[in-house]
Amino acid sequence: MPDQKIIGVLFIDRFADWEYGLLAASAVEWFGTRAVSLTPDGKSVGSASGFLLTPDRSAKAHENTDLDGVAVIGSDRWTSDASPDVSGLLTAVATRGGVVGGICAGTLALARAGLFDKVKHTSNGRDWINENEPGYAGAENYQDVPHAVADSRIVSAPGSAPGTFALAYLKTLYPERSGDVAQMRALFAKEYAEGS
Repeated sequence: MPDQKIIGVLFIDRFADWEYGLLAASAVEWFGTRAVSLTPDGKSVGSASGFLLTPDRSAKAHENTDLDGVAVIGSDRWTSDASPDVSGLLTAVATRGGVVGGICAGTLALARAGLFDKVKHTSNGRDWINENEPGYAGAENYQDVPHAVADSRIVSAPGSAPGTFALAYLKTLYPERSGDVAQMRALFAKEYAEGS
């Protein structure tokens, strides 16, 4: 597939199991994307449920020059003073016009990289992001909504919104495929429309 796009899905230890599945699987199955798993140092990490993930590669910018986008998955470790600095990768992808997304605490990595400076964005709540990254550039652009926000090539979402995160990310990565995104949205919505 000569025009196949590649996205990196970035995980750190204690990553949130529920935040990446709809994006990664939909990207591969519906859009023919190649998804690669990344960790800051290329070493295995565990999920919040205890599953072990062995990545395809590290999050070093020079190892990921082929990425059309990167999605940062949440983990309670992003709120730690010892959280990894992945700004080099995020700014490299953004600078070359790629899509950069963050969900839940993964949004802190985007804030630390300065990617919210001029775009509307969301996270786990205005107070939450300001408490964890006080004075970040672009705080005035925060949107207090329960779903994903896409502005330019930056996508953000609260941890409770993996469905709209996947939709907004793929719509941004594939603007010419709005019909496929609409089909996905309709499929996802059926779960809630038909009761439980």
